[in-house]
Amino acid sequence: MLSVAETNQPPANPIRRIEWISLLEKFGVVLFLLVLILFFQLQNERFLSIRNILNILSDVSIYGILSVGMTFVILTSGIDLSVGSLLAFASMCGAVTVKSWAGLNASGLSWLVALVISLTVGWVAGFLHGKAITKLRVPAFIVTLGGMTLWRGATLMLSNGSPISGFDNFYRWWGRGDIFGIPFLVIISAVVAASGFITLRYTQFGRHVYAVGDNPEAARLSGLNVDGVLISVYAIMGFLAGLAGFILSARLSSAEAVAGEGYELRVIASVVIGGTSLFGGLGGIGGTIVGTLLIGVLLNGLVIMNVSAYSQQVIIGIIIVFAVAFDTFAKTRRGRAIGK
Repeated sequence: MLSVAETNQPPANPIRRIEWISLLEKFGVVLFLLVLILFFQLQNERFLSIRNILNILSDVSIYGILSVGMTFVILTSGIDLSVGSLLAFASMCGAVTVKSWAGLNASGLSWLVALVISLTVGWVAGFLHGKAITKLRVPAFIVTLGGMTLWRGATLMLSNGSPISGFDNFYRWWGRGDIFGIPFLVIISAVVAASGFITLRYTQFGRHVYAVGDNPEAARLSGLNVDGVLISVYAIMGFLAGLAGFILSARLSSAEAVAGEGYELRVIASVVIGGTSLFGGLGGIGGTIVGTLLIGVLLNGLVIMNVSAYSQQVIIGIIIVFAVAFDTFAKTRRGRAIGK
């Protein structure tokens, strides 16, 4: 027999049992980032020097730009494995165009031509990815996996496997210049991140992106143009890949056929570690920024500690697996709680 006190006790709230999971989802990555910074600072007192901080921000700027686009894609339950190859192809198209017109360097407009070409090529390629996914009903994984090979092969054909270099100072400034001591590519990355944040948080298109990722069929039944949203997010991804490719070529003063190799790993890692769910409909640019910084701090700290590049890839791979595993676990627990 139950006592009166026992029978009058309210049932345990299932939501409370997963509050710690919600806290980890919101603040776990930030705490991990702070722990990493503290650890590497203890290992080397110059880790938090202004010079090293600017080095970290410069190194993650390219990934940061790509990660903003990847956030849009993953929020719709999609994926884009072609970002590294498309970055290389877009930048190579811009560089080839500039080098084909001998008078551009003298006029100081080479950077503008290369920028427009890179952005246009990236946008068109992303648009084609979106069309293939929506009209041909081919999974995003397959489309972009094919794109990864296609754009890399096109880059090699365009350049004959050789780099294109020798850009003028106006061109190189986009990757090496600074404003009040802050590298310009860091400023560009910050502007892109802010634009992505505002778009997802405060615009109708941002709400549509979340709706498609959360439940595409429900979004379709409510009158939303699901295919249009999907095509748009892949076009945005391609556009930002073109921008990142132009900036990278300006920073290196060379358009490389092998540029962007392995970038898809770090970009996806930044987005997933930042809390954007691979199942779609959950996450945002704020978490992606933290995830990008975490990867940058981790790689920079490992270099300072003389950890080999091979080991760095192993560590990043392990972090990705744990991040996805936690995302799956948290989503399952949330579903059970709601079901109850």
